[in-house]
Amino acid sequence: MRLLLQRVTRARVEVRGETIGAIEQGLLVLLAVLPDDVARDADWLIDKLLGLRVFDDSAGKMNRSVVEEAGSVLVVSQFTLAGDVGRGRRPSFIDAAPPAQAEALYEYFVARLRTVAAQCTPPVPVATGAFGADMQVHLVNDGPVTLLIDSPPARDTN
Repeated sequence: MRLLLQRVTRARVEVRGETIGAIEQGLLVLLAVLPDDVARDADWLIDKLLGLRVFDDSAGKMNRSVVEEAGSVLVVSQFTLAGDVGRGRRPSFIDAAPPAQAEALYEYFVARLRTVAAQCTPPVPVATGAFGADMQVHLVNDGPVTLLIDSPPARDTN
């Protein structure tokens, strides 16, 4: 799985002019599912994004997580993050998971994130876009802070 994480002061996602998900301060997460991804990848990324220290402390250093900042998370499916532009002028999306697999893992990611985030102190609200929809994402990137995070490759168990 691949996440493009942006620290935001606010973000919202619209479908056909209607806001379907919105947050104030927190993290906008654009999520791509790759063909070999499994639930373990989602779990690893959830732990990473909730604990990642990307918010400033009182000294101005990135030393606080979204939990410590009492922020929120907005998750938007973004298969184009799996695009390959190495050849030609049109992106290739053969590295993206097929839609049915991607949707199932996206839904797992969101459900698991909501469960884990609700257990945080304070709880972290989670909003979403709509899988496969034509969405307009509006955001104010704070910093700007933008990170690309890939789940670790599967480990050889032999």
